[in-house]
Amino acid sequence: MVDRILEFRGINREHLGMYFEELGGTLVTASFPFVYESENWRAEILSEDELSFTKTFIVNAVHIRFAAESLDELEQLIKNYRYKTTRVGG
Repeated sequence: MVDRILEFRGINREHLGMYFEELGGTLVTASFPFVYESENWRAEILSEDELSFTKTFIVNAVHIRFAAESLDELEQLIKNYRYKTTRVGG
């Protein structure tokens, strides 16, 4: 199994979990690490921290481990997940 850890900033942890469910995953645990599993992949929401850029500009940072049986499956999972987390300014 291959894995990769990525950090996502400024997105609510609950929304990040919902995106795994939308991709076909099922929540397996109820606390950190939050584990989502599917037939082809596994994801773990490892931690959530706050980053302070200034006294008033604070965002969350969530670390997620993505895992799949092959590198191709892992890259496809990350691509699909990044699509869900894309934010377009307006």
